[in-house]
Amino acid sequence: MEIKVNLTEKAQRDYDLVLKAVNEQDQKAYAQLMENYRDSLYFMLLKMTNNPYDAEDMTIEAFGKAFNNLSKYSPNYAFSTWLFKIATNNCIDFMRKKKNTIISIDSPYDDAESDYSLQIESNDPDPELNYIEKQKRKVMRSVVKKLKPHYRTLVELRYFSEYTYEEIATELNLPLGTVKAQLFRARDLLYQIMKNKSEAI
Repeated sequence: MEIKVNLTEKAQRDYDLVLKAVNEQDQKAYAQLMENYRDSLYFMLLKMTNNPYDAEDMTIEAFGKAFNNLSKYSPNYAFSTWLFKIATNNCIDFMRKKKNTIISIDSPYDDAESDYSLQIESNDPDPELNYIEKQKRKVMRSVVKKLKPHYRTLVELRYFSEYTYEEIATELNLPLGTVKAQLFRARDLLYQIMKNKSEAI
């Protein structure tokens, strides 16, 4: 990594964390980088996708790609700029693929070589889409059961019971920052489980 001296205080803080993460494999440094930008990154991606589930997936993927390439990061740009660029490019690619992938009613759904996405130009509830959403929720509940009890409780309170972060913190008697960090970790675990599940199909 190149060292640049003209860094803002915030950029220097992030660069110090990057060095700890890369050189010392400091897990707390990784966690702090996530804590610094998780929410702002999520809300940017939410604006781009207009879908909270896609935004969560994109947030996890952006951090994953950034951390996998952390040794290539150069402080010529602030870490936040680099991270948000990764997230934006990843999201644009995702949206482009989603837009260009159309499903035909006559197409066989189990075609292993096809990656289908349902695109329906209608404001009316679609029975097939509703069915797919129900199936997705069913699959998600089965996947959530694979989490450790603590993570499972957090996810169930947040996404099934629709508790706010503050309500979860009160319910479980945990600091708000801990709730947010552990929920992000839980989402990451869910993503990995789902990814492995899809690759096995």
